[in-house]
Amino acid sequence: MDVTTTVEAGLRSATDQAQLDFAIAQHRVIVTGDADFLRLASATPAADHPGIVVCHRQSLSLREMIRGLMLIYEVLTPEEMANHIEYV
Repeated sequence: MDVTTTVEAGLRSATDQAQLDFAIAQHRVIVTGDADFLRLASATPAADHPGIVVCHRQSLSLREMIRGLMLIYEVLTPEEMANHIEYV
């Protein structure tokens, strides 16, 4: 599993659309707490995105979020995550 943060990708001050475009170009699933990505994904032509995982940080501990992300990683293939949204 290869994880890249927004900062590492040089996208810290980038728009949500620029971050989604990066994820699409790099075939990376976005992990976010920002519901704007759901709107952007639905507006993406043919809903063509590598997948989005929505984490609500207010209701989960870091440990719970990591467990949820690991479960998704273990259960779903990249092909199954494509154009798919999961909630943790």
